[in-house]
Amino acid sequence: MNQPSFITEDFLLENHFSRSLYENYSKDLPIIDYHNHLSPKDIAEDKQYSNVTELWLAGDHAKYRAMRTYGVKERYITGQASNREKFMAWAKTVPYTIRNPIYHWTHLELKRYFGIDKLLNEKTAEGIYEEINSQLEKPSNSCRGFLNKMNVESLCTTEDPIDDLKHHKQIKESDYKVKVSTSFRPDKVIQIESGNYLAYLEKLGEISNIEITSYKNLKDALYKRIEYFHANACRLSDHGLGNLPFEQFKDSEINNLFKKKLQGGMLSYTEVNKFKTALLLYLGEMYHEFSWVQQYHLGALRNNNTRMFKKLGPDSGWDSIGNFDHSRGLSRFLDALDVKNKLSKTILYNLNPADNAVFASMIGNFNDGSIKGKVQYGAAWWFLDQKEGIINQLNTLSNMGLLSCFVGMLTDSRSFLSLNRHEYFRRILCNVFGKEMASGELPREIDLIGKTIADISYFNANEYFDF
Repeated sequence: MNQPSFITEDFLLENHFSRSLYENYSKDLPIIDYHNHLSPKDIAEDKQYSNVTELWLAGDHAKYRAMRTYGVKERYITGQASNREKFMAWAKTVPYTIRNPIYHWTHLELKRYFGIDKLLNEKTAEGIYEEINSQLEKPSNSCRGFLNKMNVESLCTTEDPIDDLKHHKQIKESDYKVKVSTSFRPDKVIQIESGNYLAYLEKLGEISNIEITSYKNLKDALYKRIEYFHANACRLSDHGLGNLPFEQFKDSEINNLFKKKLQGGMLSYTEVNKFKTALLLYLGEMYHEFSWVQQYHLGALRNNNTRMFKKLGPDSGWDSIGNFDHSRGLSRFLDALDVKNKLSKTILYNLNPADNAVFASMIGNFNDGSIKGKVQYGAAWWFLDQKEGIINQLNTLSNMGLLSCFVGMLTDSRSFLSLNRHEYFRRILCNVFGKEMASGELPREIDLIGKTIADISYFNANEYFDF
């Protein structure tokens, strides 16, 4: 007999306080997914997937890593196997993901998007494969349909400065009710040590109509792109860095080392960090000028497996948590902007749980009373967006800041089936508060606690981002 899923109405909610908080103060609020990597092209064209494998497995690093760990050959992950074969390999892996958050997410997605209340395994795989493929033929099960089904109000994708944003323009000109904007992600222009850096500068120069022969040209080109993004409703930036470097520099040094790079020279480790410091500070001042929110995703150690990186490229499942010294760089970087009164709204995301307290305490240094929650300790990210990681982030922020001012969850995902990560987060959030109400650690004032739940679920983000 096919076993029913464990995703019941009480999933992750351990008592009646938790259930009441979720049902009455969180469940039905719209979703603001202010950081993700969804394809604006697919939204603009309202892509209709013909196969669940393409929709559900393609590009999902977490599933890739699980399958590899279980011993699935690469042919059935990123290789030439058929869609059916890849799905069957995934289904066979799923029972062995028990206690990994993938097991929760998998069954939550099956139930919420397709109404499938069965455990996915080798025996149920064939029926589930056919059932989802059949449902994908319905017009309502398109990219936009999936967003509508999850009650998404607004979302923010992530684009490089050289993107022309034509798909965002197309969405804006359509009658689609979900607000889709973008965030400015200038990682490639910051990574001056990259072997592809000069080729990237050429593309940036072309799209900005500025020949980049000096550091001033580079800043001018970036300013033009920020203006362009702003004119197309961008109000956020984002950066994926191991850590925030901070080295003292003189303007003449940055001019000279940039020329050195343009001439094919090699930069020292210190020179690289001086350049990154200078450019990040310049960008930070521009974000303040345009009243953008700046985001920093810190702590990832990327592309660890050289052999597989050469074979499959980046973003294919070979990244992990890094061990960086964050406190000095964060402090000096934020202070350098703050001392000029040019520190924009800022969200700091941490990937190493050992650094939770560093991040949660750092934000208090720069919350100056000008804006509610101006500097945020961001949601549990990547390897940490699971039950324990979310609870640890909530607890650390509660202990060292004001959780009530937190802007809540995001997906950081490339998948249109990931929006119920917000439900996952909201259930965990409500259970944290509900358990403490039951134990007497919090007052049993449902409206008082409920307001905090509603604010974290939706209203804080709605006020902070002002989409």
